[in-house]
Amino acid sequence: MGVAQSWFGVYGLWKVAPDIWLLEEVYMNWRYRAITLVVFLLSPMSLGSIVGQETWTSPRTSDGHPDLGGIWANNSATPMERPEQLADKVSLTDEELADLNARIAEFRDNEQAGDLLGDRLIQQALGDSEFQDFDVVTGNYNAFWLVERELDNRTSLVVDPPNGRIPSLTGAAEERVSARRAYGRAHPSDGPEDRNLGDRCLHFHAPRMGSGYNSYMQILQTPGHVAILQEMGHEVRTIPLDGSPHANIGQWNGDARGRYEGDTLIVETLNYSPQSGFNGATESLHLIERFTRVSPTVLRHEITLNDPDTWTQPWTVELLHSATEEPIFEYACHEGNYSMPGILGGARLDEVESQTQP
Repeated sequence: MGVAQSWFGVYGLWKVAPDIWLLEEVYMNWRYRAITLVVFLLSPMSLGSIVGQETWTSPRTSDGHPDLGGIWANNSATPMERPEQLADKVSLTDEELADLNARIAEFRDNEQAGDLLGDRLIQQALGDSEFQDFDVVTGNYNAFWLVERELDNRTSLVVDPPNGRIPSLTGAAEERVSARRAYGRAHPSDGPEDRNLGDRCLHFHAPRMGSGYNSYMQILQTPGHVAILQEMGHEVRTIPLDGSPHANIGQWNGDARGRYEGDTLIVETLNYSPQSGFNGATESLHLIERFTRVSPTVLRHEITLNDPDTWTQPWTVELLHSATEEPIFEYACHEGNYSMPGILGGARLDEVESQTQP
């Protein structure tokens, strides 16, 4: 099926410090919903540090709070954790950034980057080897399913600890992981309950920290609540702002409460369900999010995860969402709706074949 190409560019030039300017160039393709965000920093400073400069005043809602409303895209290729090859670098030089983007463009031009989700894209770009298929049996996702992603000067989304790495697991967490893997090997598909919530199209966790695949969100503010719609799995979080206490009921996305402090919306979430497993955490997870609009087109989203039953220390991720006029699309999940009978049926066939083999 042919699809018409309709590209347009949006430019913004913002003075973020006395001698530093930020030039944003956003290309949009409406039909494929593929966005390339190219950021040129006319300074050696990283984008993460630049947006922290207080030189822009956020607009206000009718009740006087910072206006965070709209649809926001996270299409960054910056890795979650700082790669070992960049262990001593908090930010890339403009030359290093250009080299990596050129390498990524090679994959894209050859339609090879379709399944380089998450950190695999930059890991492949940093490597000296040729492109390696992620799934050599069934094939990769092709580029149709993903938006184009671009790097900025940062070398990790993790900003604390300073080494850009997720802290080590506690001893108890390592035991949980080992037990879960052992059970999964022994009971991969005894029943649908043995499959994860994503396989069953039930839950995909919020907030979403990944990018490039259903990584848009929409924020709606009212005087008493903030609603955040996540495109992945159409997860909606309705967050009270009235100062009411947290409900002591475990929920997949936890129980959130919000408040404004200056230009920032702070959302604290407690009381996760034992089934949630957000990033491997337990129901003891205490999640703190900070949403700050730092330019007309950039929303800084800081996420701090604190679970002493899982990690040896809290850790913080900084996402930079870009404003977009594109719509949020309904998320259609075929795996749980159509593939579950095949998954379970295949497991039963494996059991029969294993019993009949000599």
